[in-house]
Amino acid sequence: MNYISKKIKKQLTHSSWIRKMFETGNELKQKFGADNVYDFSLGNPDAPPPEAFFEYYSKLCSERKPENHSYMPNAGYADIRQKLAVRLSDIYAKRISPNNLIMTSGAAGAINIALKSILNKNDEVILIAPYFAEYIFYVDNHNGQIEIADSTKDFDIDISNIEKSISNKTAAIIINSPNNPTGKIYSESNLIQLADLLKKHSKINGRPIYIISDEPYRNIVYGDKPIPSILNIYPDSIIVNSYSKELSLPGERIGYALINPDCEGKQELFDAMVMCNRVLGFVNASATMQRVVGTLVYESAVQVDKILYERRRNMLYEYLTSVGYEIYKPEGAFYLFVKSPIDDDVKFKDILLKQNILAVPGTGFGRSGYFRLAYCVGEKTILGSFPGFKKALEKAK
Repeated sequence: MNYISKKIKKQLTHSSWIRKMFETGNELKQKFGADNVYDFSLGNPDAPPPEAFFEYYSKLCSERKPENHSYMPNAGYADIRQKLAVRLSDIYAKRISPNNLIMTSGAAGAINIALKSILNKNDEVILIAPYFAEYIFYVDNHNGQIEIADSTKDFDIDISNIEKSISNKTAAIIINSPNNPTGKIYSESNLIQLADLLKKHSKINGRPIYIISDEPYRNIVYGDKPIPSILNIYPDSIIVNSYSKELSLPGERIGYALINPDCEGKQELFDAMVMCNRVLGFVNASATMQRVVGTLVYESAVQVDKILYERRRNMLYEYLTSVGYEIYKPEGAFYLFVKSPIDDDVKFKDILLKQNILAVPGTGFGRSGYFRLAYCVGEKTILGSFPGFKKALEKAK
């Protein structure tokens, strides 16, 4: 007897490796104690939100104004969008209007309203492997099809692979820089090559191929590595972002979608995304969180202490490479994408598990032969894991 849809039943059997490992970690912690389990599975930032967040949040919650919690325009509060437009104009070196902005339930909400707005049935969306696994479900939510284009050995965008993936049904490509799971930042020259390719094929197809740029790690960058603005490179682009990482607020589900002011169909796209925000059931982003982040970003420009993440990256990277692991050193975000010492990354994940180390196999990100470590964890966890990583490597040889 079938109690749920066949589609969801199938998706449950292919659920995210990230969530599977996170749930396995909870079971191990109950069995062995949290201090004896080294959980690198979930990108759940442990750095506290900035102190200014608590100050303003407390102040806002003490107000007794019913209108603070009422319905609003589906795009979000006009005054908050105005504040963010001013701030984002500086960040992206582009004049942003409030009518380019939609407040959303995190970056996930923003991606979903963008995809629903642009996809016809069986339209194709290109993903660059390795990619954030949830993208597959988001595209499927809106009756789209996935095309996978492998990145280069160093995780750059491989333009030739992108071109092979383009068809007359291509509607969009999702890029993610700094990247989850690799920490790679795409260079301006790489993005210009991508833009030139998409302009050519948009003209051939008679419709825009959108770039959806997922940027939740934009403010977690190490050193002086620049992050080019896609807004200044490709007109048919949409930026999606959240404050989950830069303010350590993943559970508050607050973010935005930003339509390029140079997009030819920007007003129609804006209207479509606002409607999709409503009909998908998000209705509007959290009233309280809009006011909090709008004030913090506009007045204080605060963010979490990324030096904390850089120190942890260095600790883990330096130890693992010293004992023989091969790793691309991330330029941003808070993940290491480590080459598995054996071809079967799922099998090596099990070897690590016997050492109470939880890692996510690269297969879950569309790139087998690797595993991902989220180092947004305490330094005690990192240091405690070192003997287990060494033993796992020895057992794999």
